[in-house]
Amino acid sequence: MTRFEWRGGPATLRFESALDPVELTHEHGDLWSAEVQMPPRLRVTYHFVDAGGDEHADPANPAGAGPNRSLFSTPDLGPQPHWPLVGPDDVADVPSLRIRWTGALGRKTVRVHQGGEPVVLLLDGDDWMYAHPFAAAFESAVKAGEMPSATLVFLPTPRDRDAEYASSALWRAIRDELLPLLAGNGVAADPARLVVAGQSLAGFSAFQAALDFPSLVTRVACQSGSFWHTRALPDSGLSLDGPAGGDTAERLRRVPDLSGLRVAFDVGEHEPRMHRHCAAVEELAARAGAVVRVHRSPAGHDRAGWRHALLRDVGWLLSDL
Repeated sequence: MTRFEWRGGPATLRFESALDPVELTHEHGDLWSAEVQMPPRLRVTYHFVDAGGDEHADPANPAGAGPNRSLFSTPDLGPQPHWPLVGPDDVADVPSLRIRWTGALGRKTVRVHQGGEPVVLLLDGDDWMYAHPFAAAFESAVKAGEMPSATLVFLPTPRDRDAEYASSALWRAIRDELLPLLAGNGVAADPARLVVAGQSLAGFSAFQAALDFPSLVTRVACQSGSFWHTRALPDSGLSLDGPAGGDTAERLRRVPDLSGLRVAFDVGEHEPRMHRHCAAVEELAARAGAVVRVHRSPAGHDRAGWRHALLRDVGWLLSDL
């Protein structure tokens, strides 16, 4: 059992994934607590929600993920190399180069951590700047000799993730607008050396881009890709109960050759409903000739697990450049 404590009034302990919410029990004075049976091999993001609905990180835990989230790992897991210990009150450094991108998708602010060629394009970049400082972890791995240097481009999280990540318009705008804009700011992104990384719907989007724009996207890091997505289901395909691999698997059965694609897949051990969808896409991509690497991380649908997978898989995709 793992004990979580909170000082204040009534509160609920909530987990990002894998575990149900737990109401805290009043101990004495202002102390509230809960004991939770944690499954083996789990990294998870959690927080407290007070009676007023406000969210709080765990003040007793130095491992934070932004101002109101904390990270927990079961004792059977080792540390995640290179990720700095960032408390909830710490403010992460953000890349100094800021580029305004105004085009078909509206107005966006793109941040760039410069390190020379090649370029790594990170979807949902706000998370990888503020909650999980990817640039710091990446530079630590570079200094340790575990991967070559690269330029990191952080795309902001869209206001409507479902719409933007399910559409090819994003990648058309990246090709026609963003890459020339980066070049005009001294950031040359050679498509033959471009690495694209995304999680969940963003991972789905990155892999779809490799099918829709094979001359643009040839290296993909995909964590917990939403390969259940199919337009044949209600609610725009937002269901895990459809055919394995959704529309992506159906497309892959018709793709004659993916020999130019290199892709790293990862999905959490603790998100079992995702496994059949991811496995179908992994197998079909390899059968079509892609160079495929597959991992299962000790987490649920959660950046607590994705962050190590992201660093590891970006390193693999850069390794032969």
